[in-house]
Amino acid sequence: MTTVDDLFDLLAKAGARRYGGEAVSQLAHALQTATLAVEAGEPASVVVAALFHDIGHLVGEGDEGLVAQGVDARHEDQGAEALRPLFGDAVAEAVRLHVPAKRWLCYAEGGYWDSLSRGSQASLAVQGGPFDADQAADFIAQPHAEAAVRVRRYDDFAKVRGRGTPGLDEFRNWAAALRPHA
Repeated sequence: MTTVDDLFDLLAKAGARRYGGEAVSQLAHALQTATLAVEAGEPASVVVAALFHDIGHLVGEGDEGLVAQGVDARHEDQGAEALRPLFGDAVAEAVRLHVPAKRWLCYAEGGYWDSLSRGSQASLAVQGGPFDADQAADFIAQPHAEAAVRVRRYDDFAKVRGRGTPGLDEFRNWAAALRPHA
């Protein structure tokens, strides 16, 4: 990815595919996640992180089907690498940490694992499972960890077939708000 337009194009085109074992496409999931962040009054960095939190699934060859094979393609790292030069650390780190945030929430909140979709439960198994106490403490002490937890929560609720959202172009203004990095 070299430009913000490239990211939007990738999400528009490749995002039309189904999202793992979920009932929605990657694009629908991204739009729902970002819409939830907007509705919660999040700053532009969190809205953009919410929109592109799973872009790592789409870059390069993509990673469709790898979880079923027991492979963690580390989409959070792939996404952060693509986003950092365009949007800076606030966006990139919220994306990089959204998977560890799931692991932290499994440790920190009783019943959280049970609330996850089957797809998220399956991916958690290859992503290392819930954190232990030391891992949880290390995670939450990191810069941007709290933003990542919020992105994670929007992610969890953004898998509803047919939920209405603004179109992808409606989120370009949020990306433009971070223009100094774009």
